Amino acid sequence: MLTTSILLFLVAATGGIVMAVRIFKNTYPPLAVALAHGGVAALALLVALVLAIAPGAPQILKTGVGVLILAALGGFFLFSFQLRGKPHPKAVVVLHALLAVGGVGCLVLAAL
Repeated sequence: MLTTSILLFLVAATGGIVMAVRIFKNTYPPLAVALAHGGVAALALLVALVLAIAPGAPQILKTGVGVLILAALGGFFLFSFQLRGKPHPKAVVVLHALLAVGGVGCLVLAAL
């Protein structure tokens, strides 16, 4: 199931890259991409969370899930800009991406 979570995060990352490119070109990302990105990432996080709360789960997995929860909070914050039609703060976009990559990196390490 950890592999499933990682693969889902990679699918979500594809949408994240599409949105980040649009944001850095000073255009709004499509709402459908934002919703798909968030939905797939939420599903991936739920799978990882179930694994992390299981008895005997490795600490690196728990750390990864914690970092991904922080990334998700940043994603909710960014989505609020999407809904309000305001420009996305680029520093938060970068922070969100870095947290997500770090969290998924921890999941990959846990899978090895």
